[in-house]
Amino acid sequence: MKQSILIIFLCLSLTAFATKRALLIGISDYPAVRHTGAGWAKIHGANDVNMLRLNLKKQGFKVTTLIDEKATASRIRRAFEKIQIEAAPGDLIYIHFSCHGQPVEDYNGDEDDGWDEAIIPYDACQIPVKGVYSGKNHIIDDELNLWFSKLRKKIGSTGFLYVVVVVDACHSGGIDRGEEYEEEEEVFVRGTKTGFSLSNKSYVPRLDTRANIPIKSEKGMAETCMLEACRAYQSNYEFKQNGTYYGPLSFYVNKVLMRHKLSSDDSWVKDVKKLMDNNPRLVRQNMVIQTTKKK
Repeated sequence: MKQSILIIFLCLSLTAFATKRALLIGISDYPAVRHTGAGWAKIHGANDVNMLRLNLKKQGFKVTTLIDEKATASRIRRAFEKIQIEAAPGDLIYIHFSCHGQPVEDYNGDEDDGWDEAIIPYDACQIPVKGVYSGKNHIIDDELNLWFSKLRKKIGSTGFLYVVVVVDACHSGGIDRGEEYEEEEEVFVRGTKTGFSLSNKSYVPRLDTRANIPIKSEKGMAETCMLEACRAYQSNYEFKQNGTYYGPLSFYVNKVLMRHKLSSDDSWVKDVKKLMDNNPRLVRQNMVIQTTKKK
């Protein structure tokens, strides 16, 4: 999983009594932090959640949202515990992250490049602050993968998990204004090119250019499909539509799902990728699809 982290979908084939469940996490206004450099820039993750919530409710999903100050690390963790307890075989589950993302120094040695990826809750700092913050509110990919594995086992082979991550971090350089942006527009980038490290280690992104990445599966586990807004070495730029800023992946996922009913058939994902690829304003980022399904 990339740090940018950031939208997760689990698609499960439905049984007669299956339930559609969605957990949407979006942060726009991170709190001001008195420690220089420890805070996060304003983005518009809440707009993504408010847009998707209406669409998913129309499709019959039981939707839980965590927005801004409600999207703390403890509340996110409790929400995952709750959905794991309530989930049943055959459920269709959609999980969405629209917030900042950051690479975090790997301390257990399970990452080849020495870095984990993390989503950034409302109450996480961007840099370590001695005696105040050492990273406990960063939710790293190891923890996320454990949650997802438990969910996939709980809903079983008749279920499906979708994960959409639009938390991708900025690794490719400064927040420059490209020609594809209108002159009056501000430029908002989700994430940071600076890694979170207690040892002051410098982060260098892995240059993985794959657009489709396979995910391993086990017998009895639900299949899963994860969508990411850009590659690990790229930046995830927001864009403005009808006067409102959105994450482009969130916007196009919602647009496609307005005409496609979510199910274990993930063919609609190709339509999202086509829209992303054909937008000239998104030439600096490439959508990534991770899936257990063979294409």
